[in-house]
Formats: sequence, C-alpha cells, structure tokens
Amino acid sequence: MSERTAFWNDLAAQLGIDSIRCTTAAGSGHPTSSLSSAHLLAVLFADHLRTVVADPKGAANDRFVMSKGHAAPLLYSVLKAIGAISDDELLSLRKMGSPIQGHPAPVPELPWVDVATGSLGQGLPVALGMAFAMRLDGAPGRVWCLLGDSETAEGSVWEAMEATSFHGIGNLAAILDMNRLGQRGPTMHEWHGEVYAERALAFGWQVLQIDGHDVDEIDAAYRDAEAAGAPTLIVARTEKGHGVSFLANQEGWHGKALSAEQAKQAIDELGGERSILATPPAPAAWKPVEVGELSASPAPSYPGGAPTRKAFGETLAWLAGHRPDLVVLDGEVGNSTHTEDFEAAAPQRFFQMFIAEQTMVGAQVGLQALGKTAFSATFGAFTTRAYDFVRMAAISRANLRICGSHAGVSIGEDGPSQMALEDLAMFRALHGSTVLYPADGNSTVKLVAAMCDLPGISYLRTTRETTPAIYGPEEEFPVGGSKTVLSGDADRLTLVGAGVTVRECMAAAGMLRDKGIDARVIDCYSVKPLDGATVRRALEETGLLLVAEDHRIEGGLGDAVLEALAALGPLSGRVVKLGVDDMPGSGTPEELRDWAGISASKIADRALAELA
Repeated sequence: MSERTAFWNDLAAQLGIDSIRCTTAAGSGHPTSSLSSAHLLAVLFADHLRTVVADPKGAANDRFVMSKGHAAPLLYSVLKAIGAISDDELLSLRKMGSPIQGHPAPVPELPWVDVATGSLGQGLPVALGMAFAMRLDGAPGRVWCLLGDSETAEGSVWEAMEATSFHGIGNLAAILDMNRLGQRGPTMHEWHGEVYAERALAFGWQVLQIDGHDVDEIDAAYRDAEAAGAPTLIVARTEKGHGVSFLANQEGWHGKALSAEQAKQAIDELGGERSILATPPAPAAWKPVEVGELSASPAPSYPGGAPTRKAFGETLAWLAGHRPDLVVLDGEVGNSTHTEDFEAAAPQRFFQMFIAEQTMVGAQVGLQALGKTAFSATFGAFTTRAYDFVRMAAISRANLRICGSHAGVSIGEDGPSQMALEDLAMFRALHGSTVLYPADGNSTVKLVAAMCDLPGISYLRTTRETTPAIYGPEEEFPVGGSKTVLSGDADRLTLVGAGVTVRECMAAAGMLRDKGIDARVIDCYSVKPLDGATVRRALEETGLLLVAEDHRIEGGLGDAVLEALAALGPLSGRVVKLGVDDMPGSGTPEELRDWAGISASKIADRALAELA
C-alpha cells in the first residue's frame, strides 16, 4: 500500500468517525449515508478539488455540490478536515442557532457552501449552471457533484444530464454514490450500476464504474474525469454504513443517529478518532476574461403601448449592453417571452434550456452562485413545475429573477392549462421574495431594470396582449410603491388593480363617473412588498376598496391588500375581492375577464351593488 493510499484511507475513516460523532451529539442525522461516501470525498478534497480554503469564493476555485444533502455530516467533517471549521463547530450539528444545519445551507458562517441542498434531484442542475458561469468567464475550474442513487428517480437529474451534453459542457463530473439502500429499503436499481451507466451513455456522458471504497480506483476515475473533456458520471458502488459491522448494508438505519455505546463501538471499528488535516490542491493560475466595449443605447419606451412580455424581452436586450454580468435562461418559449431579443443581443450569455423548467431554474441558481445576474422566463403556469427549485433557491439566499408570462384568464383561447392563476400566491409565499406586476410597457422597463439589483427571489408577471400606455417613460416605479392613477376629493370608493386589471379599473371608474360616482384607482404594481400606507389611506378616505385581479381569489393581490391593511392596525371600511373563483375555459380575453367578474363593466356593477 502506498503512502498516499494509506493517507486517503485514514482520512476517509476520520470523516466517517466525525460524521458519527456529530450525529450522535445531535441525537439525529444521517451517519450511514455519510459513511458510504467517505472514501469518495476523502480522495476528492485531498487531491482533486482545487480550491483555496481561505478564499472560498475565489473565481478560479473548483466547486463542489452535495446533491445528497442528507449526508451533510460528511460535508461538515470534510470542512473540519481542511481547516474550514473547528471541531466544536462540527459538534454543534443541528443545534438551535448553529450554522451547521441538518442539511447544507449557504449561511454567512459557511462560505464554503454555495447552495442549499436537501430536496433531492437539484444538485446536478445547479452544478450545470456553475459550469456555464465558468465557461463564460474562461475560468479553469471544474464542478464536482455528489449524487445519491435514490435521487436518480427524479427526472431533473436526467434533464440536467441531457442539457449538459447538449451544451457541450466538459468541466462537470457527477459522482453517484450507489449504496443500494434508500430511506425505506432498497433503491430502484440497487447495485445494478449498468442501468445508470447505460442511461448516462445515452445522454452523451463518459461513464466510469468503480468500487467506491477503493481509494486508488477513485483517484484513477477522478483523473480520467479531469482529462476527458466531456461530462463524466462516476458510478461508485458503495455500502451504506461502510466500515461498521452492525451498520454496513443494513436496512432500518437511514436517518438514525447512534447511541453513545453504539458510537463508541463504531468508532473503535473504524480505528479510533484522528485529527488529520488535508490541504486541497491549489487552483490553476488564471486571469478573468476582459469585458468588451458595452453599448450605451437608450432604454426602450412605448408611447403607443405594448405587451408587457415584449417590453420585458426588449428591456433585457437593452440591459445586455450595460451589464456584462447579465445572463438569461429560457424554457423554449423565447418567441413568446421575448427573451429571443436578449439572445440576439448577447447570444453567448443566453441559455436555451428547452422544456425543462426544473433544470432551467437549477442552472439559474448555479449561475448566480458564481456572480451572474440571472433571469429566467417561461409561461407563468409552468413556473409551478420548478417551484421546489425556487423554494430551495430561497433557502440558498439566491438572487433569482423570474418572469412568468401569459398570466391569468387574459391569455384567452388557450384555456386553463396555460393560465397562470396561482403564481402570485406561490411567489408571495417565498421568504424574502418580491412580486411585481406591471400594467404597461414603460413600467415594465423600469421594473425589469430594478430587478437586476434586488436581493432574493423576484418575480415579474407579464401579460400576453397589448396593454395601452398609462405612464410615460420618465415615470419611476420604486419597488414597494404604487401609483394612484385617478383620485379626487369626492371619491366614494377605491378600485385597486395590478397588471391587466388596472386598465379595467380605469374604465370602470369612467362608467361610475357617468353615473355621478367618483372612484379612485390605484395600480399596485408592487404586489410584494405592497404599499400598505396608500391603500390604507384610500380605505380611510373612501370607506370601500374593490380589488380586481386576474388570479385565483385565494392568495393573490386581494389577500396581499388585506394583509397589508391588517399589519397597520385597526381601521374601518370594507374590502371586496374580485378574482377567479371557478374553473375557466376557452374564450377571448375580454369574454373571460367578463366571466371572471374583472371586466370594466362587471367591476362597475359590483361597485354599484356594494355602494347600495
């Protein structure tokens, strides 16, 4: 046995022991899932993952994504072994207030963790996005992603594999920890590594099958992956609970910590505690690519009106000439979302992800983790396909900009399968999110530009049909604000809209004026955060708010208004919500808005009824 082989084996034993120690101290966690991967990470971090521990965000560093996030104890044990965290920090696993959480999350105290994992099937799409970013920057880094065999049942894994080979990514290696056992028993394919290998080969990947506890085989496989120039899947046959007699390949131990007595026996079997320090190899010397001359073109404007989806795409194309960090991903609807305008302006920074919304958002998370200002776009209805990725992105503290077009019943004849009717509720529910819904092209320009600098998850809802201009190009639209479009001292009620319903509210106010009733109109283009002070003042001064929205009656603009009012303390007056409360069908946009009770005439009729 060579000296290096002995070192890797000793380090793997230490990683396994530390995984047992911290989970036993916590009284919970996944020691057996950590033991199966210990040799894989020992060799990777000691000799292949090129990084500067003191500079975890260094642009030349390799990146590691632990997709099987439940093996977090192993990752934390690795961080201790490379000198990133202390033993005391390791033993704070799962304790209240500790950054060493049950699954990895990129809290400020752990800059070595780029993204949150724990919802399975997400690591490979994120790793793809990181590889995209490295290619854009001309960086020398490689992305390594550790997958569990259970998570390969997720379609997002195979979406990402296909996208990786299609886009010609060569600096990505996936390590499949094939330990045979899942949470409740054997995995779908157990130790049949040829099943995974044949699939990966079909997707254009290089495949290597190895013994995942033979460190020399692991080292050789990593060297092959580094030299391949193509994405590589390393199928590593491993054993859950490896190295411990009563855990190895035994069912019923998933997610269970050992007792103190069991931990002592396991640690003894692994050779006793160690305090090995490993120094990862240094990254290659590298200078970032120089940014070429940028455009100074003026922002688009829409004096005659425009579909807000068109204004979204044209604004991105304009921003491409001002922001070299801007990248855009699309779900094969670029001629509808108008991201094709950005593609024409900056093709190298545009990523066509096809009908694979999960991989689209996952790659977006990876791109932003490496410093890119990333937008993605698809029909609002299809953002639901990627919602778990968006939810995990919020845990990652990711800065994502998402556009959902073709919102509400206003898309018309395509019918309910294409109508985004739940999207406002979805995105409002995310931690720290921003939800924007412009009513015309000029407000869209300002809001898209503002999104570039917003932290967290921001969502822009756009409309399919042309909306007339309400505002001039010089108007400002601060996030968290609103626009009082019509008002007067004699207002008897207030109509509140956003997006397509603002124009309907304005027309309804005209109909009411013809009957001698003055109505105020507020455009709540910022659905979250909502301008509570303005709507509260309107309720105090007019006594009645009618909120009209092209969205399900639950969870959208109406509920946002009610929550904002409630947060500001007791008050009197009434709030009436108008929205979609039945299942729509096909029809023209005008017919469907009328059916939903959010057309100008129906809003006016409801206002008269409420006043009566």
